[in-house]
Amino acid sequence: MADNPLKFRSIWISDLHLGTSGCQAEYLLDFLKNTEAEYLYLVGDIIDGWALKRSWYWQQSHNDVIQKVLRKARKGTHVIYIPGNHDEGARQFLGLMFGDIRIEDEVVHTTADGRRMLVLHGDRFDGVVQCARWLAIVGDRLYGITLKLNYWFNRARARMGLGYWSLSQYLKHKVKKAVNFVSSFEQAVALEAKTRGLDGVICGHIHKAEMRDIDGVLYCNDGDWVESLTALVELPNGELKILTWQKFFAEQAAQINSLTAAPTGAGLQGIAA
Repeated sequence: MADNPLKFRSIWISDLHLGTSGCQAEYLLDFLKNTEAEYLYLVGDIIDGWALKRSWYWQQSHNDVIQKVLRKARKGTHVIYIPGNHDEGARQFLGLMFGDIRIEDEVVHTTADGRRMLVLHGDRFDGVVQCARWLAIVGDRLYGITLKLNYWFNRARARMGLGYWSLSQYLKHKVKKAVNFVSSFEQAVALEAKTRGLDGVICGHIHKAEMRDIDGVLYCNDGDWVESLTALVELPNGELKILTWQKFFAEQAAQINSLTAAPTGAGLQGIAA
């Protein structure tokens, strides 16, 4: 598929959490290889500085992701990096260029159909992060334990021929307080965009891909690459959509397997069709 990539006007990804075992770097790298865009927004928590301070974890696939993004920037993609709370150290470089990547605290993106969208990570609307950092760090460690369980759980699923499934995402959606927090966060971020007279907001932070109208404002969350494996994309006409890459990844694998298993003639006929 890399020879015929999916082409978009803009792509937003966030919460990659490179530097953790929970990062789905292989899925992410496949996504980056098979998509092209004029604008690529990295909407925070790209490298998990909190986790790396506790213990070093860095795989070759994590290097590959960084190199792929840098290569896209060199080849003409406008790459804008908006740091989040887990990579807050990068905020000291706001307004500067890192190679061909621009670092900003927030930006306003104008879609092809003229809508003005506020783009930010969103952590400043999280009262836990802003008012009780120690509690956020404790929560992050518990979350890390859940992700490790999730890793082994999915290894077992893979042996049984089953696809990826997020235990941590399932637990969050079942906890009433977590659901209430997500709703409050979404409303607060949407209100910020409305107060500024903008048409919508694009953010990350809470690891829940979503796109819906909130009091006349289009709220978009691009999700993450730990649990949901999603990106927000803009089509050439300005339409915004959430793309779940796991589905594309599975379809590619199934197609490759079918072509490999089928006789040569049958495979060629399938492609021609």
